[in-house]
Formats: sequence, C-alpha cells, structure tokens
Amino acid sequence: MTEEPKAFQDFYPEAFSHCYGCGRLNPQGLKIRSFWEGEESVCRFRPQPYHTALPGTVYGGLIASLIDCHGTGTAAAAKLRAEGREPGSDPPVRFVTASLHVDYLRPTPLAAELELRGRVKALEGRRAQIAIRVLAAGEECARGEVTAVQVNDAWIARYLR
Repeated sequence: MTEEPKAFQDFYPEAFSHCYGCGRLNPQGLKIRSFWEGEESVCRFRPQPYHTALPGTVYGGLIASLIDCHGTGTAAAAKLRAEGREPGSDPPVRFVTASLHVDYLRPTPLAAELELRGRVKALEGRRAQIAIRVLAAGEECARGEVTAVQVNDAWIARYLR
C-alpha cells in the first residue's frame, strides 16, 4: 500500500492549521490539499450538496475560498522552492491574502470534482502573485488571482510559542 503524498498544507505548523479553507485541524473546514504537478499547483475538491447556489451549481463564495487558500498555499510552496528549502523546514513559511480577484466564467456544476490549477506569476520578496483556473469536467468555470504576503517572523514567533 502506497502512502498518500503530503500536501502543502500538511506542513503548516499546528498553530497555522485552523483556517476554514485549508486548515487540516478545522473540523468544519474545507481541508483543501494542494500539490505540485510540474510547474503548476493542483488542488482537487468535491463540492457537497450544501455548497449549492442555484440548483445544480456551486456557490460562488466556495469558489472564491478555494482560489484563496489554494493561492496562499501555492505562494508558500513556491517560496520554499525558490529558497531551495524542504517543506516543513524551519522557520515556517506562511502567506496570507492581500488581494483576491475572481472572474466567474460559467456556472460551475455541483456534481463534478473541481480542479484548481495554479501558476506563480511573480514571487518578489515577501509578495507572491498566483493565477488560478477552476475547472469542472475539463471546462474552465472560473479564474482568479491571489496576491499573497508572507507572514513576518515576529508574527510567526508569537503564535509558535
């Protein structure tokens, strides 16, 4: 039996693992998981019936949340990659959202698994720009851009005491 690979979010310290979208320790959260596939980050998510907007379609706020958390996770993983560091190495790297833009291109079907594909547009100092496409059954339903800012060391130290 092969072990499931670790997602970007699996390496967040416990203090930073309670986010509604990506926190593995939030019992009511979405618990999204993001991975590298070459130069793209990928997240797959299966919406539930309670994620409904109009009948048979996904609520737009869910799509925004998925883009948001996949974007910040991608930013953290990209920063580690750029620094030649292993995931989970100290000091921890965590990004938060400075800006989120979402374009809804067509209704997103509730019955399909969603695939988010992220691409790093820019990584400069403590800022990252991540472009994300949301696909359902191979069709692009939404796209977004996240500008993320790396959490500073003092903030991290305060929460890791």
